[in-house]
Amino acid sequence: MNSASPAPLSWFGIVRLGLVQTALGAVVVLTTSTLNRVMVIELALPAMIPGMLVAIHYAMQVLRPWLGHGSDVGGRRFAWIVGGMAVLATGGLLAAAATALMASQLILGLILAVTAFIMIGIGVGAAGTSLLVLLAKRTAPERRSAAASIAWIMMIAGFIVTTAVAGKALDPFSGERLMMVSGTVSAIAMVLTLLGVWGIEQPEMAVTPTSAPARNSFMEDFREIYREPQARRFAIFIFVSMLAYSAQDLILEPFAGSVFGMTPGQTTQLSSVQHMGALIGMILMPALASLRSDWRTRPQPWIVGGCLASALALLGLVGAATVGPAWPLRASVLLLGLTNGVYAIAAIGAMMNMVSEGRDNREGTRMGLWGASQAISFGIGGFVGTAAADAARQLLPSTASAYAAVFAAEAALFVLSAWLAIWIKRPREQASTLAVQPANQGA
Repeated sequence: MNSASPAPLSWFGIVRLGLVQTALGAVVVLTTSTLNRVMVIELALPAMIPGMLVAIHYAMQVLRPWLGHGSDVGGRRFAWIVGGMAVLATGGLLAAAATALMASQLILGLILAVTAFIMIGIGVGAAGTSLLVLLAKRTAPERRSAAASIAWIMMIAGFIVTTAVAGKALDPFSGERLMMVSGTVSAIAMVLTLLGVWGIEQPEMAVTPTSAPARNSFMEDFREIYREPQARRFAIFIFVSMLAYSAQDLILEPFAGSVFGMTPGQTTQLSSVQHMGALIGMILMPALASLRSDWRTRPQPWIVGGCLASALALLGLVGAATVGPAWPLRASVLLLGLTNGVYAIAAIGAMMNMVSEGRDNREGTRMGLWGASQAISFGIGGFVGTAAADAARQLLPSTASAYAAVFAAEAALFVLSAWLAIWIKRPREQASTLAVQPANQGA
């Protein structure tokens, strides 16, 4: 490794890298949300078809460790971020073409759509994993929570702007207009990515052939990382906490409709209240952490607090299901979004802090392991939530009690996640204690 280390990124540099998150969000939301609606409403296809395609996109996230390992070789992330975005943008355009084709040739359109969503999953994995590694390596430790907040807020901004602008541009709907909108979004995403990463990765960050250690194969590196107690336990924590985080996504609106009698428009507004709460939480956590220097580099207490607060917010929804329309539902949903936002940013900050711990030059593989755990958990979370709600309806006397049981189970998962967050670094602390005891006994 070269001894020279580039200076940490300025706030402007962090915002520049956040442009890549904006680009990722723009392409992904168009393919997983807008195309979903077009298939179900305009083309009158079964909802399971877009559901299957989105599941394929999540399934490809198991490749994140392998993609991260690829970026570890040579230590350069630029090519993987730009290349991954190119694959993602092309996949997004192909997905739009496939959707338009389904109107006349369903089978051929489905084959093209499967190919497109495989590309989308691979592109997100390649670009997203290397982006987080680069952001972690180039950001000063005390700025990492704030950097994570900036990046995720910019990704959500990509969601909001894309859905608003694309929604207007698609009227009146046609297959050609859909492809034009998708192609424009993909082109803008590539431009934003190049603007974001150009010049960020300095030449001195590369591993030259003379300084590079002998590389293991991917499976050897993966086994080594999985044997690291801290990395393995963090992956388990990510899986469990993301399961709790995502399990209510697909049941919140049906719950509000069936128990509170809300219209579809009202439940959509309720979801926007939750997203607004998440944004507030994502801003609030780094803002509060900046009040003391030691809080900026210690995300673990924020993770534990965010998980426990999320559990309490979910118990508020249990109360809503029990009491009914007299309960302040919007306030409970806003609180859930806020606490989830604090947890999410703290967890991402911890991920960025821990990615360089352990053996050198394994950051991409390590980040890939955690990213795969997150994506797989998120992919199955919605299904688990809806399946649990359906099962509870069969076993419990009312719909409200069924939703209450599912929300309570999610709260329990968040409590378990808080314990897992404490458990992550315990082996190191125990080892330190054991090392001190003989010295004390000898004294």
